[in-house]
Amino acid sequence: MKQIRIHGRGGQGTVTMASLLARAAFETGKWSQGFPSFGVERLGAPVEAFTKIDDKEITDRSQIYEPDYVIVQDASLIRLVDVLKGLKEDGMILVNSSANPEEIDLETDRKIMTIDATNIALEHLGKPIMNTALAGAFAGITGLINKDSLNKVVREEFPGEVGEKNVAAINDAYERVK
Repeated sequence: MKQIRIHGRGGQGTVTMASLLARAAFETGKWSQGFPSFGVERLGAPVEAFTKIDDKEITDRSQIYEPDYVIVQDASLIRLVDVLKGLKEDGMILVNSSANPEEIDLETDRKIMTIDATNIALEHLGKPIMNTALAGAFAGITGLINKDSLNKVVREEFPGEVGEKNVAAINDAYERVK
């Protein structure tokens, strides 16, 4: 089973991203779960959400304590939250940042990847809501999520022009990390 922990702030679409990743995995025939960690859920407050993906049925409904992947939607959270907590030795962290990976202030030997998902979101959506761009980058980096399946579930979640703008952000981020 692959486990993903997503760190964001209330209002950034953290829970939505976890759900979209799970639904995209399900579209490709995998078992999946996407769920939030409930706490002080208010605009701007740190939040966490989780996605589990496996080839077989997932019966464990617990929170993720040892993720394979960590996605950080807001790099300022690195100073506030232990985003590396429990990350497996061979784990990877994806940070929404215009900085190069070696410039990210994390003391770890785990692989760090960065993408300026906020800028991609601004280009395509006109708003700094970067969750779908980060999901596209995650799909491109890991191959764990199929880009076409992700595009399909985004179109279902956000019909019409909003969905197409989000699909453009996904595809742009996916291509930039390839």
